[in-house]
Amino acid sequence: MPDDSRFTPNPETTVHPELVEGYGGSTGSPRTVAYLDDEDATLAFAARLAGGLQRGLVVYLHGDLSAGKTTLVRGVLRALGFDGRVKSPTYTLLETYQAGGFELRHFDLYRLNDEEEWEVAGFRDEFNGENIFFIEWPDRAGSMLPPADLDIHLAPAESGRTLAVTAYSTQGKSCLNALSL
Repeated sequence: MPDDSRFTPNPETTVHPELVEGYGGSTGSPRTVAYLDDEDATLAFAARLAGGLQRGLVVYLHGDLSAGKTTLVRGVLRALGFDGRVKSPTYTLLETYQAGGFELRHFDLYRLNDEEEWEVAGFRDEFNGENIFFIEWPDRAGSMLPPADLDIHLAPAESGRTLAVTAYSTQGKSCLNALSL
């Protein structure tokens, strides 16, 4: 398990405005902000997140290219016991995994051009209330996605990255509480 001493939860962390615009804050939704020193800290956070996962959970992942979105998903999968290759679904749009008794779906919608492409790909069938979803670039699917239970924003900061997690549902709040921050 990664050393989580470099994972520093801090509600006072300065977060870039582009990181949280439209999320948390004024909505009254529970929100956690942390500074992640490096990749190991991201993996440590992911291991904590894995402990709170529940079937049907929808997690939106936001951040620029190389912000750590796929690293976070890889960390969740490792914490659940998956030891295979975890790759970014940039070209395939979807990678599926079985780990820890869960079916995980990792979407990367960066290359999606519009909602019609989402519909034609048949991704709607994946949302069966059982699978757990990590969705990078969710805005590319427009209104076709179910609402997020958790919304995670990653952004470069100093020598690491900032992390902002907002819960929007009972299931999301339960997962956020399980982080034990």
